[in-house]
Amino acid sequence: MAHMTGNDMATQDTISNKLREAFSPDSLQVVDESHLHEGHAGHRAGGETHFRVYIVSNAFKGKSRVERHRMINSTLAAELSGGVHALAIHAQAPGEGGT
Repeated sequence: MAHMTGNDMATQDTISNKLREAFSPDSLQVVDESHLHEGHAGHRAGGETHFRVYIVSNAFKGKSRVERHRMINSTLAAELSGGVHALAIHAQAPGEGGT
């Protein structure tokens, strides 16, 4: 697999890769929802400003919702201080219910 640099690599892929490295998730889905926010604050042409993350990982066992969000936000600090405007997080440990 060729390695891409800079803007060649989609922010979505960067987020996925960083979360995989940090949490070795059982499942991970990163959805670009930027198109839903056109005309809102933080939106820009080209998208990649608003993401929704669904992640299931043992790393979240025994952690509160706030702790899980902090773990993810610190992993993605560079993206959040850059172009990513909003991150909706759905973080679970294996076996937890909910959607």
